[in-house]
Amino acid sequence: MQFFPFLNHFRRRYYIRRAIYIALSWTLVSIVLFFYEYSVLESSGNLSTSFDFTSNLTATAIVGITAGLLGGLFTINLMEGWLRRYPFFQALLYIFLAYTATAIIVTLCSISYLRATEMNLPIYNLTVIKEVFAFFGTFFFLRNYLIWLLIVIFTLIILMVNDKYGPGVLRDFLLGKYFHPKKEERIFMFIDVRSATTIAEEIGEERYFNFLKDFFKDITPAIIYTRGEVYQYVGDEVVVTWKLKNGLYKINVLRCYFEMKRLIRKRKKKYLKKYGAYPDFKVGAHYGQVMTGEVGILKREIAFSGDTLNTASRIQALCNDHNVDILLSKKLVEAFPYLPYRFQQENIGRVDLKGKTETLELITFTLSS
Repeated sequence: MQFFPFLNHFRRRYYIRRAIYIALSWTLVSIVLFFYEYSVLESSGNLSTSFDFTSNLTATAIVGITAGLLGGLFTINLMEGWLRRYPFFQALLYIFLAYTATAIIVTLCSISYLRATEMNLPIYNLTVIKEVFAFFGTFFFLRNYLIWLLIVIFTLIILMVNDKYGPGVLRDFLLGKYFHPKKEERIFMFIDVRSATTIAEEIGEERYFNFLKDFFKDITPAIIYTRGEVYQYVGDEVVVTWKLKNGLYKINVLRCYFEMKRLIRKRKKKYLKKYGAYPDFKVGAHYGQVMTGEVGILKREIAFSGDTLNTASRIQALCNDHNVDILLSKKLVEAFPYLPYRFQQENIGRVDLKGKTETLELITFTLSS
């Protein structure tokens, strides 16, 4: 049973929105290439008198839209998955085969339309079919094949970089938003695997590494679909951050935690069968002002500094003391625009945090059945 049907809706929106961006971008690229080729042919006087501008432009648009929809909805998602699942060269082989199949389908659609229009014959006419298959042996097809291969690879690189830094972070990098450090309010959640040392000793270092790798992979969808960003992986700990408005929107912080729990619980048998251990985890979250900016020379990244991170980390460390899986600062809870009835809160009270002179009021949550 899904705890939050809205997450399925957000998941669909995420992939549909990405597919639309890819389709629009690829359509625009194909039209720009068409006008470039048209201008070159016209200026050099090599434009054929039989050239039909409207038909060729329509065929180009068909190529862009078909390629964009196929790429955005299916091919790119498959390619991304292969890059994560297989060794790099094996993934490249699969990508090459998938791209080639897509190129053939797209070419069949566009050239069939173009030749049928030029010859004033139905698409299924034998003469049209022969012309279409003859097109696959031309230099024009080979050139377009290579150009679109580069476009696909470039798209994958952008998506991989976006995965590395988190959704939205690449845009901030390109715009130079954090080139100069700036203050902003952010939510931080520290996620820590319970009994990590014991598990590592029992299953060994290599299996434990794969155990954490699976855990990080399995909780990622919950982070993405609640608009979170992975800030750091530190040992067996994950630090997730939200821009304040994104974390408060639909109580994404809490939804992220419960969805992560659901995803890991769903895979419990898989973990026990594969590793003989189960990644139970605890989280602590807090929000406040931090300094955000780009750091590093050889490896640039966006870094955060401030007491907010230390506080969130120390809140998470208190989960064991109070025998709970989640602790939030009351300051964060009071910032929520509303609380769905299924989120049952319990006030832990004011507690001392290591290294801080002031006490902090903490709240835990459970999900009602």
